Amino acid sequence: MIKHGKFMENEKSETEKQDHLYREIQIEFLIHELKDPIAVIDAGARLLLENIDKCGVLTARQEKVLRRILRSAKKAEGMLHDILETGRSKAGCFSCCRFKPDEVLYDVLIDSMETILSGSSYEQKKYEYKDELIKWLAGQGVSLDIAPGIMGEEIEQDETKFRQIAGNLFKNALYYRAGQVEINLNRKDDFLILNVSDDGPGIEPEDHQNIFKRYIKVENHSGLKRKGHGIGLAGALVMARCLGGNIEIESRRGKGAKFRLIFPVSIKAQMDLQNI
Repeated sequence: MIKHGKFMENEKSETEKQDHLYREIQIEFLIHELKDPIAVIDAGARLLLENIDKCGVLTARQEKVLRRILRSAKKAEGMLHDILETGRSKAGCFSCCRFKPDEVLYDVLIDSMETILSGSSYEQKKYEYKDELIKWLAGQGVSLDIAPGIMGEEIEQDETKFRQIAGNLFKNALYYRAGQVEINLNRKDDFLILNVSDDGPGIEPEDHQNIFKRYIKVENHSGLKRKGHGIGLAGALVMARCLGGNIEIESRRGKGAKFRLIFPVSIKAQMDLQNI
């Protein structure tokens, strides 16, 4: 007979071994291994959807299922990037390049809409002229306003992390909106100011900090819980602060929510300030 105390000791030892194993797993390696099967799922679904001549005509139900698979694959890929970039931010790893934030926001917004919203009308929407895209977005309840002084301007920053942060804010607003999302990009001195507002149920002031904590789900007055694993906004805040910026929130019950990203236009200047 095994004594209870001995059993508990063995169980504790086994738990410690598992915890040690989890700590040894390299996140970057794990993400690299997961990206391949996700890419295969994505490519297979797209092949069936986009090659009717070779694969045959799909029923409405089959097409709906395949588009759901595509959205889920894209969502999983986004989660992997969130985890990777959050870890790199905490480790002080940055990739600096020159890019145009206004063009990045258009791309990220369309990707976010494809991920969150259903229906083929949201997929791969490309326009030759920006005013056509703005008009299409308005028809979907999305207002995008970029200050004239920023149009075409280049900044020197970590483009990947900028995309990840903006994408998380966009997807959050699209998911919780009642019908409208307003996005505004401006510049104040050496910082970009990105405001993302929705007309959703809002967030109680006492929960403003909780929504930036990992694995915490906040329930609002309508009974709708903020779904997901709690990594998106938490990771976005980590990335923003590691780059010398911040994310602020303005919200109250029944009045929607506004998230404000304050983002330095130069990562090099910010790193120099941190090393002083």
